[in-house]
Amino acid sequence: MPKTLLLVRHAKSSWDHAGLRDHERPLLQTGIERTKLVAEFLSGNAVIPDLIVSSHAIRAFETAVIFAEVLGYPQNEILIESNIYYQDAEQLYDLAMSLPDDKDVVMMVGHNPAMTQFASMFLTDMSDYMPTTGVVCIGFETDHWSHLPTATTNLHFCISPKMLKK
Repeated sequence: MPKTLLLVRHAKSSWDHAGLRDHERPLLQTGIERTKLVAEFLSGNAVIPDLIVSSHAIRAFETAVIFAEVLGYPQNEILIESNIYYQDAEQLYDLAMSLPDDKDVVMMVGHNPAMTQFASMFLTDMSDYMPTTGVVCIGFETDHWSHLPTATTNLHFCISPKMLKK
């Protein structure tokens, strides 16, 4: 079955707590609301992940939890990958190629600039940075994640909260 990768930049986070380290920053209420809006878009379009992989940073994990709640994905099955926080696009690519083949739709929740750079490896028109809670959905014509380098890719969609505001 073809593979689908949902690349998600974490939601808008708070800088209000001077004593917190970067990976401890929580989401702002606006970030929570905007993430629910994007998650509802995914749900309404039957885009449901078989696996959610998240950075260990609080803002990324909280974003992943919101998606999980709205999409009916068990929160306790979110895979925490602490390396997403520290990785660049090449290392995210390696992570994607090592995903289990029994998972066809995978959501990766992480950080810029790596998420945008990773998406740019597959899409020629990714010139702008992904906004907070931006989602890039890429399809791969392969049955094996390890075959990403040779798979035909297509952009299913790019979505952001700003595009969905009513």
